[in-house]
Parts: sequence; structure tokens; C-alpha cells
Amino acid sequence: MPSPTRRPAPAPLPVLFLDIDGPLIPFGATSRDLPDGYPTYGARPGANPLLARHDPALGARLLALPCELVWATTWMADANAWVAPRIGLPELPVVAWPDLSEEDPRARTHWKTRPLVEYAAGRPFVWVDDEIAPVDRTWVRAHHPGRALLHRVDPRFGLTPADFTALATWLRGHALPREVTP
Repeated sequence: MPSPTRRPAPAPLPVLFLDIDGPLIPFGATSRDLPDGYPTYGARPGANPLLARHDPALGARLLALPCELVWATTWMADANAWVAPRIGLPELPVVAWPDLSEEDPRARTHWKTRPLVEYAAGRPFVWVDDEIAPVDRTWVRAHHPGRALLHRVDPRFGLTPADFTALATWLRGHALPREVTP
């Protein structure tokens, strides 16, 4: 009788590092950008008024992406307490940040760049944030052995359908330009 063939373990899903302020809570639009102001979804008395800008449909769209969602935000554990339930996400892992200044003086990168590469530990990853700069992309290309997409979101509008298309395309392994910066 032939021995059973072992199948290799499936590759782990790419990580999607998700910031809150900007991607999920849009801010900074002018009346020319949004003449009617930001849409709001179920403002709650006593709650941070910016939380009402969370589109509840975002959770389902994020969960539909083929990735492991991880909070990459200064909200830390509060992301699971305040944001996840409003948009229909389960409790997610949270990146623990080191004590660094806003800009990493060692490489002039954003202070999140190195910790995210360390957390990914060689796995493919997407970083969704409104503060990504070209220097971060250059540093990640030089220091991360896996695929990476640093996707800058316009904080005035938050995650848009075009952003979700770019994320889904990259996560499904299709080629995109390295410098996707909508």
C-alpha cells in the first residue's frame, strides 16, 4: 500500500496592517471636497463624534479580503473596543509600538515602518495608512524579503472603492505598480 502523500502546509495569508485615523475615520476635507460634509452613521451621545464617520460597510469589505487583518494604529487596544464593533470586525491583533519619535531618525522613515516589517517577519504584507511616504517604500524594499504594498489612503476621503480594488488585486497576487499611491 503506498504511503499517503503529505501536502505542504498552505502559505500563511498576507498581513494587512490597518491604521484608523485617515483610512477608517476620514478627516481634513474642505467644503469644496465635501459640500455636504462627512456622512455620519449612528452618532452616539457621549461618544467621540469622529466615530460616527465609520462606515459600517467597511468591516465586511475588509473581512472579504484574503489577508490577516492587524491593527496598526495609535488607538492600540481601543481599536478593538471602539472601532471594531462599529464596523463589524472581530477582535484583531494589535501591533505594539516601541517608544520612538514621529520620524525614525535612523532611516528617516515613519515611526511605524520598522515595527511593521518586524511584525511581518518575512510574510507578504499590505500597510494601509495616510502617512506613508516614498522613503518608507524604499526602506521596506531594501529590508523586507517578502512582497509588500504600502498603500497610502487620502485622509480626506478614507478608504474608497478604488482603494479596495487595489488592495484586493494585490492580495490576490496580481501585479500592480510598486508605487500605488491613490
